[in-house]
Amino acid sequence: MNRRRMLQALGGSTATMLTAWAPARGDTSPACAGAGVCMYSYRIRPQDERRKKINPSERLRDPRVFLRHCHAIGAGGVQTDLGVRDTAYVKPLREEAESRGMFIEGIVGLPFEAKDVQRFEAQLRTAREAGALVVRTVMLPGRRYERFKALEEFRRFVERGRRTLERAEPIARRHRIVLALENHKDQRIDERLAVLEALDSEHVGMCVDTANSIAMLEDPMKVVRAYAPWARSVHLKDQRVRRCDEGFLAADVPLGHGVLDLPQMVAALKQSRPDLRFTIEMHTRDPLLVPCLTQGYWAAMPDVPASVLARHMAWVRANEAKEPLQEVSQLPVEKQLALEEANVRASLAYCREPLGL
Repeated sequence: MNRRRMLQALGGSTATMLTAWAPARGDTSPACAGAGVCMYSYRIRPQDERRKKINPSERLRDPRVFLRHCHAIGAGGVQTDLGVRDTAYVKPLREEAESRGMFIEGIVGLPFEAKDVQRFEAQLRTAREAGALVVRTVMLPGRRYERFKALEEFRRFVERGRRTLERAEPIARRHRIVLALENHKDQRIDERLAVLEALDSEHVGMCVDTANSIAMLEDPMKVVRAYAPWARSVHLKDQRVRRCDEGFLAADVPLGHGVLDLPQMVAALKQSRPDLRFTIEMHTRDPLLVPCLTQGYWAAMPDVPASVLARHMAWVRANEAKEPLQEVSQLPVEKQLALEEANVRASLAYCREPLGL
């Protein structure tokens, strides 16, 4: 079932749709895409499972459940929070992934305090034992324009993040795993490259998100090209944009349905690192506001010239969605669940053709 048919079905019975998604007994799974699925592609279903008090070991957030679900829908791997697990849990997980020809990438939080080091090392040990060569992480908390109210505050957090990476890098090196820092609406290109070049470690690179830096007023193709040599993981994402009084709205949409030139982005990344793995991060949610026409947005980056804003808003205008962006939260929960699953599957289909992953 393609996305169009799935969306047409949203007016019908959700139970019927959920039954249609489950592979029939004896059926083979869809042809696998080389692309994996990031756990953040599913937020509505985990919330629904918690609300229904489903056994934690049977929820999608459990790495084994997530791996099996992603295999069933044709994904080539997963990026997920593995937590701290013992060998009795991790060894069968790795064996199952290998038997299905799937990769595993982890998600970890950096050890911002000395007391976090033990937890961080245990997470890396778990990830490595599960077969992960890369773990995705973030250097700064939250979105820059929402989290920081002054440039000095932002600089303090950057320094804190730099010291944290210096603390984390030897641990990653010891466990032979790479920390992939996501461009998380936190730093602009020159700022992030300065951090990476100062560390100069093969164990610290980038998780290149193809869309996030739109919120930092950066050209998405320029972002991909700048980070490609440092890429160790990729969040494939597509977006639609629409102007508003405060700036613009950005909405995640299935791959191939937005404004990004994903074939060109994938080609640039693969040219730089042919062995790079790609992971879909498809958020089914309301559009995010990027309030770049308000004073507060600029509090933590006053040195960015007005020409950057003018150029970016011209790009938004040129690529603006003709129709209002969908408010997912206004849908009944059953339809939100159906849309979330349809969006992930449509993105996987796009990875197979035309991306050829």
